[in-house]
Amino acid sequence: MDTTTSGPGDEGPADTPGGVEKMPTIRDVAKLAGVATSTVSRALSNPARVNRYTRERIVEAAAQLNYVPSSQAQGLSNGRTNAVAVLVPDITNPFYFDIIRGAQHQLKAAGYTQVLVDTEESSEMELEALHRMRSADGFILAASRLTDAQLAEVSKTQPLVTINRASTPSVVIDTPSAIVQALEHLASLGHRRVCYVSGPATSWSSQKRWEVLDEESSLRGMETCRIGPYAPKTTSGAAAADAATRTGATACIVFNDLLAIGMLQRLRERGIRVPEDVSIVGCDDIFGADFCNPPLTTIASPIEQAGRVAVTMLLSQLNPVPGATIRQRAVMPTHLTIRASTGPAPDNVHG
Repeated sequence: MDTTTSGPGDEGPADTPGGVEKMPTIRDVAKLAGVATSTVSRALSNPARVNRYTRERIVEAAAQLNYVPSSQAQGLSNGRTNAVAVLVPDITNPFYFDIIRGAQHQLKAAGYTQVLVDTEESSEMELEALHRMRSADGFILAASRLTDAQLAEVSKTQPLVTINRASTPSVVIDTPSAIVQALEHLASLGHRRVCYVSGPATSWSSQKRWEVLDEESSLRGMETCRIGPYAPKTTSGAAAADAATRTGATACIVFNDLLAIGMLQRLRERGIRVPEDVSIVGCDDIFGADFCNPPLTTIASPIEQAGRVAVTMLLSQLNPVPGATIRQRAVMPTHLTIRASTGPAPDNVHG
């Protein structure tokens, strides 16, 4: 039995006669957030037009009140489930935590339920989930392991938005630009040979990072090599570190932070100093990247915002506004965060 009581200072949705709870309105959200109703409408239908801090205040207010926009409420009577499936390759990878959180906040504010699916780095499981979950109103695929042809085929019958794929509509986290920043950083420290520690063979973003690294290094008179593929986990770091030490590279740019942290552990076990003997650069700036030993230089990006934008793009497909253009691509900026895992190139490479 629920024994919760409300005091005189508590505020909540008003009750109608007979004890039936009144559904919150857009005016209730506006009042709680301290903005105009028109601002609430823009924030929930076209977030890019509203200041970030105002938008976040509105989203939190809507979530607190369990506000459901009328267009989504009507969808329930039109065969909609108001459920969106979010598919990620590995639910234990901290990179996906922020994507999941950002999508969850945005979906809840719009009156949708998020259904989370872990595809376990398997393209077969991902495709099976898409086929079996046709009751979902739409899909968000984070770092999809499907081929371009498979994605194109699925998109013909199911509304979807990808994160970190070339397909459309998509949200792309622009790590290749920060790869150039990382290369410039290492060049300034005297490094002339860089090893790229690649991620899964089916990872689109891993391939793009290598292509940029290979091209940009040659423009700077630097040498590059590639090892892998490796599973993006700390447990893969030992094998990656052992392979990297045999390349003659004085610095490594690693597919993700988990793999880089695993490499740090293995190098420490072997008595190879970071950054005195070899420099390490990760990618994602996950929670804990600044706590490892040494703190990890890495590529940071607005991951949670990517989840929010993906939801906004999907909802524009599900609830199109007459005359409005549906956004097909969003690019999220990235930057290099320099910490203690990178330093001047050594005179002698540790073999």
